[in-house]
Amino acid sequence: MTVIRNAETRRSETPGGIMTTFASPTQGGSSGSLWKVEAKPGAAGPVHDFDCEQVWNWLAGAATVKLDGETHEVTAGDTIVMPAHTVRQVLADAITGYTAIVTAPGSARAFGPDGAEFGVPPWIA
Repeated sequence: MTVIRNAETRRSETPGGIMTTFASPTQGGSSGSLWKVEAKPGAAGPVHDFDCEQVWNWLAGAATVKLDGETHEVTAGDTIVMPAHTVRQVLADAITGYTAIVTAPGSARAFGPDGAEFGVPPWIA
């Protein structure tokens, strides 16, 4: 069993939000990753893709999720399973922003919509 203390969480900041990593392969051998996303009001995540499934659960606020050509409005308590190889973008509500918990394999590689590989994001590794 691995215990990851609060002081050992990792914080990554991008224009789209702040990711706090709670568990990942580099934090104690987990094969999966678990992180929190905090997006400021109006923040727009990049259009991108992943080579694996991700599961998102919204804890607070609201967002618009564009997933494979469909648009989904989500609020606190909602969960979206984002399939592998599905182009996506998450847009924070203009007034509330959002906080979500996300999980994916620790080897999850991100790609641009054109297929360009971005690698494993630091909050997942």
